[in-house]
Amino acid sequence: MVEPDAKRRVNVRAIIVKDGQLLAVKHRSDERGEAPYYAVPGGGLDPQESLTDGLKRELREELGVEAQIGRLLFIQQFPSRRKGYEEELEFFFEVTNVDDFLNVDISSTTHGYELAVCELVTPSAVTLYPVFLQSVDLAPYLAGAAPTLIVDNLGEDAE
Repeated sequence: MVEPDAKRRVNVRAIIVKDGQLLAVKHRSDERGEAPYYAVPGGGLDPQESLTDGLKRELREELGVEAQIGRLLFIQQFPSRRKGYEEELEFFFEVTNVDDFLNVDISSTTHGYELAVCELVTPSAVTLYPVFLQSVDLAPYLAGAAPTLIVDNLGEDAE
């Protein structure tokens, strides 16, 4: 049973693929270095913000690009390690204007200071969170040949 005042954070994430590679970021660590892992760009929703508006805002702030949001590809739910939250729910959307994201200059964006790296990666060749992105074949989801994948990690430790 969920506690009555338990909080759930809602996140939105971008799936941006070019020639089989996925656009991923490394966040800055507290020591101003870079995190040892990659993640797909995105972030938390503001109150009363729609999923697609939130993703557009996050990509504009972090990467400086106006995104064209496509289909919902994945949903993930997991226990949170963030202070004040018990769980997180993430929605992963296809971004269709891929070429606009190929030459991102994070130093010129309003929230680029949060990021250390933004680059195309081969998901299976790097440490990428969430982990399911390292092994899932993105092609059928991007082609519309597979239904939305729901990843339920509530019974596992947060990564």
